[in-house]
Amino acid sequence: MTLTDTSAAPVRVPSARTVLMCRPTHFTVVYRINPWMDPALPTDTALAVRQWETLYQTYLDLGFDVKLVDPVVGLPDMVYAANGGFVLDGIAYGASFTHPERQPEGPAYMDWFRGAGFDVREPANINEGEGDFLLVGDVILAGTGFRSASDSHAELADIFGRPVITLELVNPSFYHLDTAIAVLDERNIAYLPSAFSAVSLAILEQRYPDAILVTETDAAFLGLNSFSDGYNVVIAARATDFERQLRENGYNPIGVDLSELLLGGGGVKCCTLELRS
Repeated sequence: MTLTDTSAAPVRVPSARTVLMCRPTHFTVVYRINPWMDPALPTDTALAVRQWETLYQTYLDLGFDVKLVDPVVGLPDMVYAANGGFVLDGIAYGASFTHPERQPEGPAYMDWFRGAGFDVREPANINEGEGDFLLVGDVILAGTGFRSASDSHAELADIFGRPVITLELVNPSFYHLDTAIAVLDERNIAYLPSAFSAVSLAILEQRYPDAILVTETDAAFLGLNSFSDGYNVVIAARATDFERQLRENGYNPIGVDLSELLLGGGGVKCCTLELRS
C-alpha cells in the first residue's frame, strides 16, 4: 500500500541529472499522428516557447546540467527530446521513428550524440527512444503496442546488457510508455493501470506492489509524463491529485504548465532526455 501519512514518509534524496532539451522554435501541429493532435486547432508557438522556458529554468534551478540540441526547420515535434534516443553507460541508442513525419529526427539527434562524445548505436528496429524505454534501477521497462517495435527490446538488451521487461500499451492516448509510467527513483514508479494489457498489468503489480496508481483525470493531463531526480518531481501543473500522492510519499512535486505542448501530445518528460554517462 502507498503511504498516506506524510510524517511516516521515507526521506527522499535528489541526485544530479544531466538532460538534453530542444527549444520549440518551430513547434506547431500540422499533421496528426496521435489522438492529442488536431491540425484544425490553432497553436501558439510563442506560448509554447514561454512554457518550455519555464521548464528549462526549473531544471536549472534544481541544479540540472541542461544541454540543448538545435531545433530543425520542418521538424515541429523535435521539442519532444525524450523520443530522440536512449542514453546509458555513455552509449546512445538512436531512435528510428514510426511515422515518416518524424523520421528525420533520428539522424538529427544521433548527430548531436556523436558531437557530444557518446558511443552512438544506430538502430536496426523501430523505436522511439526514452519515450518507450524507462530505466528503473538496473532494469529497463520497454513499451510496445503503438510506436516502438518489440524487436527493439532485444536490441536494447544486447546493447546495454540490462534486463528488459516488455510492457504492452493498449490505450492510443497513452501511446508511449512515458505517458503511462513515471519513474520516481531507482525502486519506485507511478502508473495508470488501464493503459496496459492484462498481462503487462500483472507484471507491474508483481514488480511494484507499492507503486502510486494515478487517476484517469491526472493521466489525461499527461501527469505521468514527469521527470524526477529522486526527490523533486516535475509534473503537469493540472495533475493535482498526483501532486498530493507524491507529497504523501515523501516527494516534492513541482507543477509546470505545458498546455500548449500538450496539443502535440507531449509533456514534461517528452521534453526531457536523460544523458547517463
